Amino acid sequence: MPSDAIRAALISRLRVSSGISEDDVKEIEALPISVRQFPAETPVVRDGERATDCCLIVDGFCVRSKTISSGKRQILSIHIPGEIPDLMSLFLHVMDHDLTTLTPCTLGFINHETLRKLHHRRVTLAEMFWRDTLIDAAMFREWIVNVGQRPAPARLAHVMIELRERLRLIDRVDGSSFEMPLTQEQIGEALGITAVHANRVIKQLRQDGIVEFHRGRVTVLDEPKLLELADFDGRYLHQSPTL
Repeated sequence: MPSDAIRAALISRLRVSSGISEDDVKEIEALPISVRQFPAETPVVRDGERATDCCLIVDGFCVRSKTISSGKRQILSIHIPGEIPDLMSLFLHVMDHDLTTLTPCTLGFINHETLRKLHHRRVTLAEMFWRDTLIDAAMFREWIVNVGQRPAPARLAHVMIELRERLRLIDRVDGSSFEMPLTQEQIGEALGITAVHANRVIKQLRQDGIVEFHRGRVTVLDEPKLLELADFDGRYLHQSPTL
């Protein structure tokens, strides 16, 4: 993949969420980024490890998760191209969760020292990365509410809409259809339910004529019903520099 395409993923995200000047674009274009290919379901950085780089998702999907002593896993967030899901490792030196590929991924690694120097040199970029971290925290809050307070069908509907709205900004939505490459077991891990319960929820949404979920792809059949079920308010995504 050409180096300019790799940096374009990050620049595109910053244009949407924060706004970015041409001088800042030039700084990002000059960043040394080491690119690696990862198979699906492969650890990028593990709980307890000391990362030396931050990871930019160029292509593919990743998840952050925590696994308890019994072996049960909770998926905490889903991440898409243009995002740096382990940006906190720049200042929190020991990882307190896992970052794992969900699909085959192209990942770009930016050395911590390089990012620190960039932050000191370009205050505006430091503020953009800080805003990105705050948006990340807002999404965590919404996921806590989703898992803790909504019934399972509404939980799934909410996750679907959130992912769609984020994918829309990077032109990854095709009409009423978009990619959500989660197995039933992984959906259960994201919603805090069993894989069997997740299967029942998926069937219920299909039978109610709300969505079709097949081979990791969601097709929305009834937009008003989906929005009503999810009780979705997208302000927490802060998808504009003015929001």
